[in-house]
Amino acid sequence: MWLYQNIFLSTSLCTTTLTTFSAGNGGATLKVMRLDKTASSLVELTPAKPLSLDAFTLCLRFATELKGKREVILFAYRTQYFDELNVWRETDGRLSLYLSGPGAFFEVPELGPLANHVCLTWESLTGRTTMYVNGRSSASKIYQRGHRVRPGGKVILGQDPDNFLGDFQAEQSFVGEIFGVNMWDHVLPSVAIQLLSTGEDFSDANVLDWATVTIIPTGSVVEFQKRSLDLKPTTHALF
Repeated sequence: MWLYQNIFLSTSLCTTTLTTFSAGNGGATLKVMRLDKTASSLVELTPAKPLSLDAFTLCLRFATELKGKREVILFAYRTQYFDELNVWRETDGRLSLYLSGPGAFFEVPELGPLANHVCLTWESLTGRTTMYVNGRSSASKIYQRGHRVRPGGKVILGQDPDNFLGDFQAEQSFVGEIFGVNMWDHVLPSVAIQLLSTGEDFSDANVLDWATVTIIPTGSVVEFQKRSLDLKPTTHALF
């Protein structure tokens, strides 16, 4: 019998701890979405709460063989008139975040064809924005200070909606496997993100939790399951 990984953060005046409980006997079962190059295949996620955000942590786990001079949409949250929150792989290999306007760009190593763990943190108060790739963080940027992500939109994987749920382009589509999308309405400590990058599954995300989120595939999306690696329960002092 197995239990999927749970993550608990407890804070006192001087210490924050993170405890992970992970699967045994073959690991946890993960949902996998396979998408191919089309202008019609996508996955819609239903958030646990509206995306009215003045801070967030967004973590994606995926594998893709796309490379070279090609845009790849990694995550899209679109309201009726705005690209509220988009994450891209740019044609030059940089990763980018767009919050209803010009983007913030991050020089990162080329994403490999095996599993990648990409996280973004952003907070409105300071504008501090940080990209993490496989547990390693970029230099932070100051971006969209004072901004707020607005509710009322749709979360889409696999396509970039140039209008509300429409006008997709195959040349921008995601091609590969997605097996983790998790979002919190606050900034996780960097040590927590580093620890999450070592596992195949993580939960207790309060906006999007891949373990429980409602997934609506459209088009030729193939859904299947796989087992994660075994991880041992541990407790870590973060600071």
